Amino acid sequence: MTRIAFVGGGNMARSLIGGLLATGLAPADIRVSEPLAETRDRLGHDFGIATFAENRLAVADADVIVLAVKPQAMPKVQAELRMAMQDRRPLLISIAAGVRLDQLERWLGRLPIVRCMPNTPALIGAGATGLCANDRVSPAQKAQAQHIMDAAGLTRWIADEALMDTVTALSGSGPAYFFALVEALEDAAVAQGLPRDTARALAAQTCLGAGRMLVESGEDPAELRRRVTSPNGTTQAALESFAADGLPRITARAVAAATRRGTELADALDKEPHS
Repeated sequence: MTRIAFVGGGNMARSLIGGLLATGLAPADIRVSEPLAETRDRLGHDFGIATFAENRLAVADADVIVLAVKPQAMPKVQAELRMAMQDRRPLLISIAAGVRLDQLERWLGRLPIVRCMPNTPALIGAGATGLCANDRVSPAQKAQAQHIMDAAGLTRWIADEALMDTVTALSGSGPAYFFALVEALEDAAVAQGLPRDTARALAAQTCLGAGRMLVESGEDPAELRRRVTSPNGTTQAALESFAADGLPRITARAVAAATRRGTELADALDKEPHS
């Protein structure tokens, strides 16, 4: 039996809780702390789990603690939980965006810690999560962490934590890139005369279908692209226009910018006071 406590009961915690219960974990083995009474009541009603207003009550006797809070909430969380975590020394899983392992160790103590970067499709069980661990995490604890995050979709371990900013730029921020592309496709089709509702439906379904083909076929995206592209056809005309406008360079610059910003945000946390 593994007892899991979630600190923070927002959308990401909710998706993980639902996924874990679907795997057979008992509601009695999950606790959540959440400051908003309405959110606490909804979690308790929907999942039959114990909810608390105070973090220290939720984490008591927990084997695994999932920090499902925003980075700016860390000063308050660490002040409340540091001693409780040192007494029991649970596995700590952080999904606080951009917070480094060394920062978590400094604020919360030298614990086994797994840092995760999920993305918003985790809310529908279709997420992509990068994970990295400090050297205090045992193989069994790594398996525990992966089981928890598998409840939200695909997981991949990252050996070098420095690459977590790239994971953030790729999959963490990535859904927004696809939403932006669908917006652009929709607008372009409307400009060509299609009704907006039809353009949106066709663009969104095309994005879904292409993603499923890529995942389910397991084939190289370049090969799938080639199969759609007839010589001198409509697809080739569009792809040549993309190339002329520098799509690969635009994408590389965008991912590099997001990676840099992730590093900057983590560095900014070092300058904030922590009790």
